[in-house]
Amino acid sequence: MDYKKYFIIAAEPEEVYAALTFKPTIELWTGSPAIFEKEPGTEFSLWDDSIVGKNIAFEDGKEIKQEWFFGENHTAPVTLKLHPHKKGTSLEVNQTNIPEEAFNDITHGWENIYMASLIEFYSE
Repeated sequence: MDYKKYFIIAAEPEEVYAALTFKPTIELWTGSPAIFEKEPGTEFSLWDDSIVGKNIAFEDGKEIKQEWFFGENHTAPVTLKLHPHKKGTSLEVNQTNIPEEAFNDITHGWENIYMASLIEFYSE
């Protein structure tokens, strides 16, 4: 199953990109330790292994491509695109190949945890 949604974040795309790719900043807005390197081919872990995967590609200030891992042999590609917006950044989330049994948890996580934490981080 596929998921696509836009979120408005009150910060410039370069700032949001840094928050998504710089380990100390990731730990600030997630509130938990992270394993993350802005390097294609590296594996990452967020929220105490709630989200694990591999970084595929980075385009500074514009786009992040990852694969999220589900179980042994299932990956769900994620593309995060940052677009300038009059209120800061429009962050496009596009995740494909989500296992049907995980779809509700994933969409809830994107909206109520991942993006909610990032939006709150910049609204203070």
